[in-house]
Amino acid sequence: MAPHPVVELTSEASWNLIEDKFSPYGKETLARLVHFFRDEILPSVKLAHAQVPKDPVQRWKTVIPVIEELKVKARKLGLWNLFLSKTHYPEHGVPLTNIEYAVMAEILGRGGHIASEALNCSAPDTGNMEVLARYGSPEQQNKWLIPLLNGEIRSAFSMTERFVSSSDARNIKTSIKREGDEIVINGHKWWISGAGDPRTKVHLVMGKSDPDNANPYMQQSVVIVPADAPGVKVIRPMEVFGYDDAPEGHCEIIYENVRVPLSNLVLGWGRGFEIIQGRLGPGRIHHCMRSIGAASHALDLMIQRVTDPARKTFGKFLYQHGEFYYCTVIAEIARSRAEIESARLLVLSAALQIDKQRAKGALKEIGIAKFVVPQMACGVVDRAMQAYGAEGLSQDQELASMYAGLRTLRLADGPDEVHIQQVGQRELKRAPGLHKRAAELKQKESAVLSKAGIKSHL
Repeated sequence: MAPHPVVELTSEASWNLIEDKFSPYGKETLARLVHFFRDEILPSVKLAHAQVPKDPVQRWKTVIPVIEELKVKARKLGLWNLFLSKTHYPEHGVPLTNIEYAVMAEILGRGGHIASEALNCSAPDTGNMEVLARYGSPEQQNKWLIPLLNGEIRSAFSMTERFVSSSDARNIKTSIKREGDEIVINGHKWWISGAGDPRTKVHLVMGKSDPDNANPYMQQSVVIVPADAPGVKVIRPMEVFGYDDAPEGHCEIIYENVRVPLSNLVLGWGRGFEIIQGRLGPGRIHHCMRSIGAASHALDLMIQRVTDPARKTFGKFLYQHGEFYYCTVIAEIARSRAEIESARLLVLSAALQIDKQRAKGALKEIGIAKFVVPQMACGVVDRAMQAYGAEGLSQDQELASMYAGLRTLRLADGPDEVHIQQVGQRELKRAPGLHKRAAELKQKESAVLSKAGIKSHL
């Protein structure tokens, strides 16, 4: 029996580990995705970038033609909204588990944001669709979720703020107030992904609706704001290492006396933290899945470079120059492979835990993946850039933009330090149990030693 085509783009060993967790539908969908990725998406990546105008105005008004063409093909093949599991979203989801999507997202990660968008599986829309599917009213779902699920519009999640340390969401100052049958929003946000896209029609805005509430986690609410509502002002796109990521962008936005109907409140007053926790869990792990694919692609590029006959100098391949350099290149390749394999297992375990206990029951696994995987991927890409020399830093190779995106993930959805702190605190909670078991073991050891006629000195 021929191996599943996915093994050519991932690890045969890890596939053997999880193959029995895939349904027949999952295996067949994964096979279709692999073929579509290789035959349609990868050959179109450079064209997609070329179709973004250089003009500083037009690049923010452009809908990339080849991505729209890929969307039509993907939907016909049933490769659409794969991130949304029917287990958790029976009305809107597809019959895939998180662990099945984990492998698919790794494949998509090899093609950058273009691959995910072609399948309607790109951030921030994925998280926003989950919010609306889980917490949205029927009216909100009909107006905003259905068009998002159909890929007719795009969206933004407006949380991070300028001038405050918004990695602690309790610091958010954007004002959300009720005035009669309306909600009034005033605030200054930035790094709002997707806000520059001409197809973006809706922002999900988080702000402070009850600043005097004794419970700091009940002070925030989330409100639906149409992108064209009066008072919504996109100030500028933010750049990451010089990349503006047009047409989606990561924008600075001011909401000035923006008024929306009371019916645009999501879930209820003071439910903002509940919403973002439900949103961020799966979204964080999706980023990690794609990061592993990006790292794998970077390693492939590195191996191609150091074994390229056209890059020989003095009659030798790049990896053959001098015993020390030879060993260094081989070691860096081996280290990259080992780190990718380790990170993949970490992400697969987190995805499986989400399937069993939803995101809330997988916070430890998600937190570990969130700070381990982007660091790993940055390291692998950095080694590939080194192998390419100056070209690896330039626009002629995809490694520099890949690194910029991966480096961003060490801050997006919370910086590494926040996740490390949370994981460490969870570990410390195990201390009482560890002390208890150690005391019990000591008693048993003493009894065993006493029975053997040996006096314990501990």
